[in-house]
Amino acid sequence: MTDLIAAFSALSDRTRFAIVEQLMDGGELPAGDLVEGKGMSGAAISRHLKVLREAGLVQQRVLGTQRLYSVHSEGLRSIAEWTISKRQFWESSLDRLGDILERENSWPT
Repeated sequence: MTDLIAAFSALSDRTRFAIVEQLMDGGELPAGDLVEGKGMSGAAISRHLKVLREAGLVQQRVLGTQRLYSVHSEGLRSIAEWTISKRQFWESSLDRLGDILERENSWPT
């Protein structure tokens, strides 16, 4: 459960969430590409990447002088599996809400 908590904690920050989305959309990218358009220094992005790496959401590969980052699918898979495991809860909650709304609409006014 700790890994899942670390993953959600890491993704709770808008910048880190945006970095993960950018990597999901663009595939492996150098750190410099992750800085562009964020209005942050390379050092600030580096700190965000460290949090994401420690949470198991991104991985780093060194190619010469470049640091290339990509999504670590196992980290995201744990989030997906947890979400899917809660499907019954959400479905039954929505069913109960539907029942309440249906009863409310059938009451005489």
